[in-house]
Amino acid sequence: MELVKNLIEIKFDDINSKIDFMIELCQALKAENRELSSKIKQLEEDLETRIDTEKKFSQQDILTHSKIDTLLKKLDDFSNNVTKA
Repeated sequence: MELVKNLIEIKFDDINSKIDFMIELCQALKAENRELSSKIKQLEEDLETRIDTEKKFSQQDILTHSKIDTLLKKLDDFSNNVTKA
């Protein structure tokens, strides 16, 4: 009877150790999940900033090309008028 009691205690101790390990692992995974979620949020914010910057750059590029085209047309018109005169 004492042997059975000792075996049961050993099994309970083993189960208890495994449960403690699983709780620690779960807490570690939760902490890692929070860190990863925070990193994802930061990366999404960075991506949004880059998208906004790219849009602004694209708009400036379009404006610059439009101004260049306008100046080239003026030069072309001027050149045609000088040649005719």
